[in-house]
Order: sequence, then C-alpha cells, then structure tokens
Amino acid sequence: MVLHHDTTDRFYRTPLGALPAGAQVRLRVAVTGSGEPEKLDLRIWDGEEHRFPMRPLGMRNGRRYYEAQITVCQTPCLYWYRFEATVNGQRIVLGASDDTGCGTGLMGSEESFQLTVYDPDYKTPDWMHEGVMYQIMVDRFYHGKGTDALMHAKDGQNIELHTDWNEMPTLNISENGDNFANDFFGGNLEGVRQKLPYLKELGVSVIYFNPIFHARTNHKYDTSDYMRIDPMFGDEEALALLCEDAKKLGIRIMLDGVFSHLGDDSVYFNRRGTHGERVGAYRDPDSPYAKWFTFRHWPDDYDCWWGFKTLPNVNELDEDYRRYILGGEDAVVKHWVRRGTSGWRLDVADELPMEFLRQLRREVKSVNGDAAVLGEVWEDASHKVAYGVMRSYVLGDTLDSVMNYPLRENLIDFLMGRKSAQAVAFSLSALSQNYPKPFLYSLMNLMGSHDRPRILNVLAGNDGNDIPRSRRAEHQLTQEERMVGTLREHMMLRMIMSVPGMPCIYYADEAGMEGCADPFCRRTYPWGHEDAQMLAYYRRMIAMRREHAALRTGECTYIAPCDDVLGVIRTISGGVDALGKPAQDGCAVTLINRSAHPIDIYLTASDLMGAREIISDTGEVHHARAGAYSIHLNGMRGISFFAHSCEENRVI
Repeated sequence: MVLHHDTTDRFYRTPLGALPAGAQVRLRVAVTGSGEPEKLDLRIWDGEEHRFPMRPLGMRNGRRYYEAQITVCQTPCLYWYRFEATVNGQRIVLGASDDTGCGTGLMGSEESFQLTVYDPDYKTPDWMHEGVMYQIMVDRFYHGKGTDALMHAKDGQNIELHTDWNEMPTLNISENGDNFANDFFGGNLEGVRQKLPYLKELGVSVIYFNPIFHARTNHKYDTSDYMRIDPMFGDEEALALLCEDAKKLGIRIMLDGVFSHLGDDSVYFNRRGTHGERVGAYRDPDSPYAKWFTFRHWPDDYDCWWGFKTLPNVNELDEDYRRYILGGEDAVVKHWVRRGTSGWRLDVADELPMEFLRQLRREVKSVNGDAAVLGEVWEDASHKVAYGVMRSYVLGDTLDSVMNYPLRENLIDFLMGRKSAQAVAFSLSALSQNYPKPFLYSLMNLMGSHDRPRILNVLAGNDGNDIPRSRRAEHQLTQEERMVGTLREHMMLRMIMSVPGMPCIYYADEAGMEGCADPFCRRTYPWGHEDAQMLAYYRRMIAMRREHAALRTGECTYIAPCDDVLGVIRTISGGVDALGKPAQDGCAVTLINRSAHPIDIYLTASDLMGAREIISDTGEVHHARAGAYSIHLNGMRGISFFAHSCEENRVI
C-alpha cells in the first residue's frame, strides 16, 4: 500500500502556503494498493502531539481518498504533520524529506510536512512589496563635489587614499588572512545625494547602504561609534539632507546594522588606545562597557566574531547594551529612523538572539510603523538551524523579511547547468509554501553583493576563485566569457524582476562591472565608462516591473516546461492581488532558456487565466490557437508576456 500527498496541489492541501494562526486547513491523502487501511491518522506536532482520524471520501481512478479538516493553533509556530496508517497490523508512514521541502511526501519518512502558522496581525511595509533596491558601498560610489573627505591616520597606520578613482582596490593581507581594508577612494554621502537623479532614472526606490558609522576600515563592519557617521562620508546633517532629498524623489534609505560584534578600535572596546588609556572595556575592566563583552582572560583573551581579534563579539542580551542599541529614548535603532531613514538591514541576523530581534522590531516600529527590519539569513528563514537550534524568522515577531540567497543560488545553479529547471522550480516553490505572503513579498532578491565576486564573473564561469588572491586584481574576462556572462545576467535579471519580493541591484552591476572576490568586487563605480547595453537592459527590466502590477504583487507559480527552461506565472484575479489589496486583473509569464539552442514552449490559455491574446515585453503579439500558445524561445534568452485585463480577454 502506498500513500500520496502533495503540498503544492490544492486538491491535497487547501489553502496552500502559510496560514494565519487560528485558520482552517483541509489535508487529503491518496491510498493506492489492495485493501483498505484499518486506521489512518493525521499526526500533528505543534509543541505537543495531536492525532486526527481521517475521513474516507471514496474511490477514483484506483485511488482511495481520505481527508481531515483542522483548525491550526492560535499561537504562531511551525506546524508539522504526517500521515500514519495501519495495514494488516503494520504501521506505514508518509512524511516529508528531511529538508522539509514541499511537494510529494516520502514513504517511510518519520519527518513531517511543514505548515507555517504566523501572526494574523503580521504586516510588512507596502514599499517593500513594490520597490527596487540599490546597494551602495559609500566609499566606492561617488565623491561629491564641494566636499572634502577627512582622510587621516588611524592607529599609527597611514591609510591609503587613491588619487585615481579608477584604480583597483588594494589587497593588503593581515596575519590572520583577512584584508586590512585600509584603502579609500573618497566616496561620500554628498556624492550619493548628487547622484539621486541617476538612481531615480534607473528606477530605484530604496537605497541600502553598507555600514556608514565611524570605523577603521573602508567596509565599516567594524563599528567604532554607532552614534556617529564616519567623517569620511560626512556627518549626521549630511545623512539627514540625503534622506530629505531622496524622499522628494520617492526614494527611501535603509542602513546596515552590525549588532552582533563591533570594532576593536571602537570607543566601547578601545584595544588600540585610540580613545585614551582609560576608555573602553579592553583598557579598563571597570568600564561601563565591560559587561558588553566576554573575556576569558582580560584583556587579551576575549570572544570574537569567527576568530577575528579585530571584531569582538558583544553580549546582545546584556541589559545596558540592549538599552543603548534598542530600548533607550535615543537608542541607536530609533535615533537613525528619527533622522529620516526607513529601517535596518541586520548583518548576520541569524547570530542575534531571538529576544533581541523581537525587541529590535518593536522599537523600530514604535518610531515608524512603516520602517523595515530586514535580516541577513542565507537559508530558508522559516526553519534556519543556528548553533543547534531551529529558528523561525517568518512568524511575524522578529523580521519583516530576509535577503533571498536561496533564490540567488538556485538561479545561478540553473543558469550554470548545475540544476534542472524542475529542481529549481521545486526549491522556489518550497520557499513560497513556507513563507507567509507579507514575508515572501518583502524579500530582498539580490544578484550580487559585497560578499561575493561580481555576478557577471560568476555567470561567465570565471570568478577568479581558482587563482591566487595576489593575481586577482589583473584578472579580466575574455571577450567570449563576457558575452556569455552578459546573456546569463540578462536572464537572471529578468527573473529577479518577475518574482515576489524587492529586486536588489549591487551598485555598478548595471554598468557591467567585473571583479573577483573581496576586495575586487568592491571597485568604484565606473562613471563615464559604463557598459551602455547592460545599463539599458537594467533600465528596461526595471521599467517592465514598474509597469505591470502582476510582476510586483500577483500570485506566483513556478513552471519548468523542460530541463532548460524555467518560468514563472504571476496573476491578479478578482480585483485583488496576492496581499489582499485592490488591483486590476492581469497576468504575466516570464520564461528563460539557458540552452544555446532555440526551444518551443507550449502553454495553455488556462495557464494564463484564459487570456486569448498576450503581448511580449518587446511588443510582439501572440494569439491563442485551439486554447494554447506556442512560444519560441531563442537560445540563452528570456521573454515576458502580459495580458492586462483577463476578464475582457478570454479564449473564445
């Protein structure tokens, strides 16, 4: 006897996806084979075990069907369920695979299917669902005219100030293998302000800054003072002016919060003596900051981030630290929102205690309910295991959303031929099932970042990771590699612009920037030397997303017509979008073909809400014939089709 259950099929699970606490769900299972089970239970775990006998529905096409309708718990949690039958006195179990993915169950598995139960009051800002984000490392973006960066010596070690904006960043390896990151180009907040018209024209609505607070390095992840803008970038008034001018153009500013660790040169730790001999926990065991840190033997043996002595870890649950960062009247997270920013991206959010995250979100929202809290979590954020504990960031009490690394990695694997379209569609559907819609539609959908080689290099198949770091500065793609990488980047960008969440552009990716891993992925923006064709394509894809509501807030279904073609269908029906807001009916389909050869794809009109006519993003009109569309996909290309008013655009 075989049991069957599919979490992606409405027949077996209604409604699909995550549910608000207290909602009802109907679960069905099919049984094939001779005889009937003597007993068939739905087994639930929500902190304790519950069992529900399943009601027989009858037989169809050689299968017996059973169902149970239950009300999920009133408290947000991860709900786990599986099916257990007794046949001839023998126990048979149908559960999920051990990665808790969605889809068809696995016979004999003691693991369970996941059902996310979230807070019914969980809401995320509308601008996250609608927006396009742009990530900026301030030092590398633009040096604003009329200002002078305050370049100075730190810790007795002169920093390097590049005199040529187009020079390569300096690789300066420390004794522990890290890059000193002590070279600067002079980009500043005034430079970003002066380039706001460029960003507006590109289609950007959210700027996310890598850290801008006072720190020794150019990347600023070693915070020296949370309450002071780094003088190389400007000051508090420069940030306020930038936020004010950006707001006039409909652009928001998000800051990077690094709260799990800080710099050894900080005023709080002061290992290097920069701030005086009796200031900081390293210099004074009676310092008011001493409790922030864990000293195994004061002062030299202390807990630090991933073993880097320059980054002492903090005790996030220390009462004084939480008051300073979160709870005080002018606490860090509240102060900078009051100064005009729209929230925080949290560095290594999965290393922060859940209680800390809960308070952080409450405090930020108390200042501005429309501000965002976005976390760095690299895996499925609904069941992330960190330090041996499963943590769920999607229940409505910790984060608005996260960086969507699973999307990035799946698309790269698909375009590089490492995963089939079916496998990618399965993985992305799993996220859609596990994430509540407020969370899903607020994801930061990134392609490139400061933590990885430039996306063009990655997709060209030559990211430089197999050559010595000392030679990576001179590394360049061949003409053929660049051509292939460009075509793949076009396809990835098209897909990023077509799925739920907030597309994020790492500065200069739109300009066709190349670069190996840190520090060469952190080169300066090539003003006046952009790849004009790449830039034009980015503008066109952003405009496409802006013009079609279905691409922003439509329901989402991933499809895989064959191994080499991945697609997504977005729909709005009944005058309401996926988030329950009024919207015009419409549908959109995006397809990308990774192979070098053309492929013909067939879609039924019913796949596209019955549309009898669809129009491509290049203006090509297709008509349904016998209730189906034949779509010709050129090799290594993508295409998107739209039907704006499906109620008036039916197949005859």
